[in-house]
Amino acid sequence: MGVWGAGLYSGDYAMDLRSTISAVARLPFDAGKLLEILWEISPAAANKVDDPDHTTFWLIVADQFAKRAIVSDRARDTALAIIDNGGDIALLSTLGMSASELTKRRKMLAELRTRIVAPVASRRPRPVLKKPQPLLMDIGDVFVYPTFGGRCINSYFASKELDNKYQGKDGPTCWKQDGWSAMVIVDRGRAFDFLAWYRPLTVCSAVSHKPALEALRGEVLWKLVHEGTCSKVHFKRLELERLGNLSVANEKLRRAFPGIKPGLWAVVQDISICNVLNVGPAVPDALMPKPGTPLNFSRGRPYPTILGIEQIFNIDRT
Repeated sequence: MGVWGAGLYSGDYAMDLRSTISAVARLPFDAGKLLEILWEISPAAANKVDDPDHTTFWLIVADQFAKRAIVSDRARDTALAIIDNGGDIALLSTLGMSASELTKRRKMLAELRTRIVAPVASRRPRPVLKKPQPLLMDIGDVFVYPTFGGRCINSYFASKELDNKYQGKDGPTCWKQDGWSAMVIVDRGRAFDFLAWYRPLTVCSAVSHKPALEALRGEVLWKLVHEGTCSKVHFKRLELERLGNLSVANEKLRRAFPGIKPGLWAVVQDISICNVLNVGPAVPDALMPKPGTPLNFSRGRPYPTILGIEQIFNIDRT
């Protein structure tokens, strides 16, 4: 649960749920369908009254729907019942919230109640997607992209020159290309038939010169990373260069990486693909072990890897 204060959004789950609702609200569906989607994303919190996030789920959904003029009797009435029957206060008291914080929480809940029972203000319809997001990359597409110390361009910045958080010998320095990395799109799709996502397989270490497609074959170590979103703006800012397309052998991919799932997480959190494209030396070697070597969890959970892209692609070497 991770509630760390009396505020409605004082907790990791609460913050994540707000981001999820922000993404889901872009879908051109009615309130009932939107609530159904949120229910599917957090089934335990939505359904189980003894789940530590149950009250948080309904309170935040009701609040966010009210702020976005999304009328859902189910969300509003469930939140009101939680407020009026003291369920939220009882849960937080059980979890150890102090008396002073519980007093602040009661005040917050009273304010929330006022918001969600107020008539929906007249406003413009919420902005929604008129059509599914375009798929900018195909399964099997091979791209190279510039790196700085193994870090890709941070595409949240309007310009890479604005990204000056790096530490150089003489103090803070801007992102400046000193190498290249490569990736292959091994899976992609649209969540809820509208929101596009992509899952890359990246090389493990940056190289000094732009690699050709042939140089990516053979004894090259690759790591499977999380999925990410990629708008046209982010695609351009990342300076992706397409080398070609290699035929994916889906059965080989699933054999090499069992348990691979569709990219729902990145979509509902709107996590750009730039967050997953860093490679060595920015990514420690311990997180990219060669297949068959002992795993080292001292730096975090290691990435699944393969040695040789031929393992998951039908590659004609003639």
